[in-house]
Amino acid sequence: MTEAKTQNNFCVCMRKRCAEVAARRQTKHILEVAAHMIAAMRVMSSLTLTLFFSIICCSLTEKISNTSSPNIIIMLMDDMGWGDLGVLGQPSKETPNLDAMAAQGMLFPNFYTANPLCSPSRAALLTGRLPVRNGFYTTNGHARNAYTPQEIVGGISKDEILLPQIMKKKGYVSKIVGKWHLGHRPQYLPLKNGFDEWFGAPDCHFGPYNGSIRPNIPVYNNSEMLGRYYEEFKIDRKTGESNLTQMYLLEGVDFIRRQTEAQRPFFLYWAPDATHAPVYASKPFLDQSQRGRYGDAVMELDYSVGHILLWLKRLGIENDTFVFFTSDNGAALTSGPNEAGSNGPFLCGKETTFEGGMREPAIAWWPGHIKAGTVNFQLASVMDLFPTSLALAGLSPPDDRALDGLDLTPVLLNHPHKQGNRPIFYYRGNELMAVRIGQYKAHYWTWSNSLEEFNKGIDFCPGEEVPGVTTHDQKEHTLQPILFHLGRDPGEKFPISVSSHEYQKVLSRISPVVELHKSTLVPGVPQLNMCDVAVMNWAPAGCEKLGKCLKVPKSQPWKCDWPH
Repeated sequence: MTEAKTQNNFCVCMRKRCAEVAARRQTKHILEVAAHMIAAMRVMSSLTLTLFFSIICCSLTEKISNTSSPNIIIMLMDDMGWGDLGVLGQPSKETPNLDAMAAQGMLFPNFYTANPLCSPSRAALLTGRLPVRNGFYTTNGHARNAYTPQEIVGGISKDEILLPQIMKKKGYVSKIVGKWHLGHRPQYLPLKNGFDEWFGAPDCHFGPYNGSIRPNIPVYNNSEMLGRYYEEFKIDRKTGESNLTQMYLLEGVDFIRRQTEAQRPFFLYWAPDATHAPVYASKPFLDQSQRGRYGDAVMELDYSVGHILLWLKRLGIENDTFVFFTSDNGAALTSGPNEAGSNGPFLCGKETTFEGGMREPAIAWWPGHIKAGTVNFQLASVMDLFPTSLALAGLSPPDDRALDGLDLTPVLLNHPHKQGNRPIFYYRGNELMAVRIGQYKAHYWTWSNSLEEFNKGIDFCPGEEVPGVTTHDQKEHTLQPILFHLGRDPGEKFPISVSSHEYQKVLSRISPVVELHKSTLVPGVPQLNMCDVAVMNWAPAGCEKLGKCLKVPKSQPWKCDWPH
């Protein structure tokens, strides 16, 4: 990675000069120059990056302490699996920064998403509620995964309260960098839902498209588009080269710097998508990994995480900033072998409610507050980040709705707590598929994907078929759930005998929890039922200025088809 080393060497060479500049009290001017370069680098070259890093390398020489409310950074990866981190056993050991983050913080081996697909899990994170409550599901079919492709009509409900909306009460400035995925129509975009700033895209980076049948996805700066994927924002499908992760890194660092200088508490939701197929990485990282192109993307994300943490230290705000790293769902094994991650010892992957689809890598980092080198086996969920972030900010969660997340601050800060054996609910669409309590997981429904889709080459469990478990028909087991002990059998390969004393004893504990949950659940209005070609990204805000507006076709709504 010659270019990355060049950036570091250039930074070292500039430090003496930076000290002279600071002595002449020109630091503020340098910060302003760096901010202007952020705008310029959006049409980016490698030289631009080298110059940018050399300038921001010496942007602040004094430590600025934040207010009593800590800054909060949530790093959400895309389709990154539990087994992609060296600290969790990946044999290539290519995530030194994430491994160091775990060594300096707290590792959660039992951390779960709320859904095995991107959009619903992101909605759950920002609302603290299961997708079946917040409306990010479909009733077009039983137990079907749904998300927000650009033909979707719906998005995050106006009745939901998102994390940044509440954090404004304490003066937090909020920014999302990267993938939004909670609806792309104007009323659903981030700045309409509590965020103050946004640099990224509303949808996945699928493409390229020719613009007549389907438009390429726009990339936004705040409320207006800057261009489109594969056009102004290049992704080379042949080589895998793209500078997007670099852009997301620089946008995140610039936001942190600006809020630190202004001494304002901030919430940064950093959501890069390089590990979602088609995977990509910038030129310095291509062909560097033992794992191929997917590994290249992981290495660049690892570098980016390390760089953000380094900047927190350089700015002197590491003790004032809570950082949490995780992923939106399990690795997409169907994109393998070249563009898929690893789910470690766990069964299947993205789209399924087996462990590989919903157990995620998770690290909490907060020097001076979280005991370094801690491994905590507490069952936890991405929905816990909602009440936890509010508690850290000194805010109360809304009391007019059911929340599924729990406040993890007692766990993080090693305070006495009584969370006990809280349940983890595994939903697929509108169906509760499984429940975990303690080490035991009971499957009430099993399904990988239909035989029709499987025969097309879509395999969510490649090489991992377990008879009677990874079924290609939706199989109900409500009267006699399939039970696993995940400590002894993390791969869900050996069901506990229904005639055993262990089975009967465990089921007597789990059944009342399931019955209570179902009897008190009030589903939200489903937002992911209707599609329409007319609502695609034909003419996003700002397209007029760029000459990038496309002709909007006639509206022809239909019920979305969700095969999985």
